[in-house]
Amino acid sequence: MQSFQPPRRILMGPGPSDVSPRVLAALARPTIGHLDPQFQDLMEEIKAALARLFNAPDHACVPLPAPGTAGMEAAIMNLLEPGDRAVIAINGAFGGRMADMADRAGAEVVKLEFEWGKPVDPAVVEEALKAAPAKVLAFVHAETSTGARSDAATLCGLARKYGALSIVDCVTSLGGVTVDVAAWDADAVYSGTQKCLSAPPGLSPIALSKRAQEAITSRKTKVRNWLCDFNLLMSYWGGDGGRTYHHTAPINALYGLHESLVALFEEGQQAVLVRHARTHEALAAGIEALGLKFLVAEKDRLPQLNAVIVPEGVDEAAVRTYVLDKWDLELGAGLGPLKGKVWRIGLMGASATPWHVRLCLNALSEALQAQGFNADSQAAVAAAEAKLAA
Repeated sequence: MQSFQPPRRILMGPGPSDVSPRVLAALARPTIGHLDPQFQDLMEEIKAALARLFNAPDHACVPLPAPGTAGMEAAIMNLLEPGDRAVIAINGAFGGRMADMADRAGAEVVKLEFEWGKPVDPAVVEEALKAAPAKVLAFVHAETSTGARSDAATLCGLARKYGALSIVDCVTSLGGVTVDVAAWDADAVYSGTQKCLSAPPGLSPIALSKRAQEAITSRKTKVRNWLCDFNLLMSYWGGDGGRTYHHTAPINALYGLHESLVALFEEGQQAVLVRHARTHEALAAGIEALGLKFLVAEKDRLPQLNAVIVPEGVDEAAVRTYVLDKWDLELGAGLGPLKGKVWRIGLMGASATPWHVRLCLNALSEALQAQGFNADSQAAVAAAEAKLAA
């Protein structure tokens, strides 16, 4: 057995994204104990930084010790008890995953199905909430399987109007587009570190409102997940009156998250959002110059997750294999009904740069040409450059 030396890849799929050298360096700092006073100071800084990033000053904000899926499971398992009615909006793979988890929690699940690539329709949601009282309304703000963005402010407003708690999946949106938990008046919002925050996968930031916390503490039954039981978790992360051992925190991963947040605030939150939007506009211009089309309408499109329709006669998987082998570039495949029909191109965090846009367009053009598709790389890059220079 020998040491593993990973290849150097350029990560432009749906996640993980490229991790900056400064975050990688932070991960290699000396490990200290999870109850060390210095580490506890770091925990407080991370909590404050997450509250700032989510814009959730009145929420409890902590990073869960597992990927973004743990945030989803924590939100659903903490807020739902057997027999509770849960309205779940499904417009892609991850809305479907929410519904599966709600069912496992013993809830009465009302599934609202929408076309993949379209945002959640608030009118349909309102009818479902009108029909009977619901404990929870859950939806995906930024659907990673399609690149569609739903109107979180309107949907959370409907939850409040009808007395439901809102669960919002922001795994792909946090750090790439505006996430404003206070303005939305959202109850449980979670994300992941491996997308626009450009830290390695393995942590899930979550923000819980006072309403959500009250619902959890007043449960009649135990949370059906021990590790992410918020009542237990906050005995360690709460910081009031001393911390109680709950789990051994992923210490070095938290160093990485902290460093990624330091870098984000150094750049400026608004500047980060502008960078994602600008690189998306450049990529979109280049994609269209190649004669390709997007799955999602421009008004509903996420800048950081681009679902591009595979042209007729082109082998989708062969293109991904080509760019990985020849360019060390990772692009994502479609999920579910979109398998073989789209490429998912990520412009997330450290992967959202003009250099990434140029490289992707050149690599994609070459892979398409190899299959006989007329792809003009010079025209694509020129279209992108025109947007970058604007």
